[in-house]
Formats: sequence, C-alpha cells, structure tokens
Amino acid sequence: MSVERRSGRKTAFLAATATFSTFLIIALVAAWSVFYAPGPAAREGETTVVSLPSGAGVSAIAATLKSAGVIRSTDMFKAAATLTGADRKLRAGEYEVPSKASLRSVLVLLVEGRVVRHYVTLPEGWSSAQAVEILNRQAILTGTIDAIPEEASLWPDTYEISRGETRASVIARMRRARDENLARLWAARGPATVVRTPEEAMILASIVEKETGLAAERPRVAAVFTNRLRSGMRLESDPTIEYGITRGVPLRRGLRRSELDRPNAWNTYQIDGLPPTAISNPGRDAVAAVLNPPSTADIFFVADGSGGHAFARTYQEHLANVARWREIERRRAGLPPAAPEAPVVTPVPEVPPANPTSGMAVPPGARVTTIPAPAPAG
Repeated sequence: MSVERRSGRKTAFLAATATFSTFLIIALVAAWSVFYAPGPAAREGETTVVSLPSGAGVSAIAATLKSAGVIRSTDMFKAAATLTGADRKLRAGEYEVPSKASLRSVLVLLVEGRVVRHYVTLPEGWSSAQAVEILNRQAILTGTIDAIPEEASLWPDTYEISRGETRASVIARMRRARDENLARLWAARGPATVVRTPEEAMILASIVEKETGLAAERPRVAAVFTNRLRSGMRLESDPTIEYGITRGVPLRRGLRRSELDRPNAWNTYQIDGLPPTAISNPGRDAVAAVLNPPSTADIFFVADGSGGHAFARTYQEHLANVARWREIERRRAGLPPAAPEAPVVTPVPEVPPANPTSGMAVPPGARVTTIPAPAPAG
C-alpha cells in the first residue's frame, strides 16, 4: 500500500472522528440543555399535583408525568433516569411539581421522595358532628359518611390522609384508635373511679373534657364529678344541656334560664346520674382522669377569670367563688361594682350523705340518688 493511500485513509479517519466528535458534542450540549432547561408551565396555578402509584416502573411514571404536563418527552425522561441511575430510586407518592421545573428538578424531586403529606386533626372534646364536618372539608378525600358516628366513638388525634382515600375509611381508623386506647386505659383504671363500664367512662370523660380547656384541671374536675356521683348529687353540667339542644353542633351563645329549666335527656340539672350518651369525643387525659381521679373533697367549681376554675368543698365556699366571678363579669362589662349586701346567716340543715361510706355531706337542695360503690379494678 502506498504512502499516499495510507495518508488518505488516515486523513479520512481523522475527518470522520472530528465529525463524530462534533455531533457528539452537539448531542451532549442539546441533552444537557434539555436536562437543565425549564420544563412546561403548569396548566393551572404555580404547581402541578401528580400521584405516582406504588410499584410503577419508569415507563409508567414517565407516561403519568407526560399526561400531567410536567415533562415534554417520555423518552428523554427515561433516558435521563437511566443515565443518572435515578431509574432505580424513583419513589411513589403525591408530588407538587413547580411550574416550569426542569427535567433534572423533576428527577431530584422523585428520587428524594419529597412527597406531599396531608393531615387532619380531630381536637379533643369535639363532637362527632364536628368530626364529620372536618372530614367533609378535606377536598382530597372521597365518598360520603352515611351517618354521624355515636359520640365518644372517635379518638381525638392527628391522622395522615391520602389523596383519594374515602372519608369512611378515616372514620374507621378513628374508631380503631378509640377502641385500642380505651382498652389500654380501662385496664389501668384505679379503685377510686365511680364508673362501672368503659361506656360510662367515656360518657363522664366527655363531660370533663367539655367543662375545662386546661389539661391540668381535668383530674380535679373529674374528682368533682366523681364526688358528686358518690354523694348522690346531680352533675349539673352546662355542656350537657347544650348537647341536648344541638346534638354536638356549637351553640355559639350562652344558655338561657329557660333552657336550664327545660327537661331533656341530657340535662344533668334535671336527671340523676350520667346522661344516656357521651356529649363529645374525649381525649386521653380526660379519660385517664375519670378512671384514676385524685382524692379531693371538692364538689363545686366555677370560672375564676383566668381561664381556669375556682374549686370548693362547701356550698358556702362556692357561693363566695361565684360572687367573685360575678364581679369579674361586671368589670369586664364596664359596670360599676355591685353594692355590698348585708350578711345573711342561713342555717344549713344537716343532710346525711347518700352513700354512707363516702363521708361527704350533701349541700341543701341537692337531689340524692344512690350510686353503688365501684368494684375493685380487675
């Protein structure tokens, strides 16, 4: 072979290599620009919500992203995922992809698993009607709730929910949580509790929950109601009257005198013992307080103006606390102090306790019923 021919072939090879290199560089630059270039704009708003099911492969994920308008090319996405090794790390879940996110940004989002997480909270002391309202406001949930669950059947907590999950399934989770927590608390009940069944525990705990918003007060409020039941007093709890009127929908006003005097099945000014059902969904602290109430002699409490309550062991102490509270109400209303009243001494009749073992005197005028002493915890 002549030198000239070898030289020609070498020149052709070099030219071809240069051409290929040029095309390769152009292709790499084009791929690089596509990889980092802005992607499609969101069809609405600033983000696009995309849900990737568990077990989906790269092709299925690419098709979902293309259908949602997040990427321009399924082939480019699959190629980029394969070349970067992301194809083995993509995670399922719900994502909010920013408008015009680059292909690289989309891959990083899916590899790092920056999923959108949704939560719903049922606060302590809210009724089942309010729980249904909370779930109905969650646009990511589906389906309807056929009937309002019974009171105290749902456990107050924060629950994670998924887009497309049914409202009924969330209610079912709240029920399971209630059953599991109540079983544990009931097993740890103490001998001082006055309730005889888990259902009675939830009824009394629901009243305790509605009577005070301070967690530190719940044991003492539980002790007051325990003492009242033991001594045969009526519970005389305002929230029970409200529940009898609205069935758990907030009244958003004070009770009227006529409503206190009007009998209904939940009016604990009119009925003896516990009402027929709970009046809210109590939380752990209220249930624990009812099942293990502290030992106190308190049988009265009234607001003290600080967000809490003043407790009293005798009717006379309670009247003094009520007078202080009324004065606070007058000051808040901009009214002058009430004129001092001449002291009136009223003899207090001796009333034997309804439960001789309680050792607690019943105030004058209290309705007396017999409540059996609780059985030892077993």
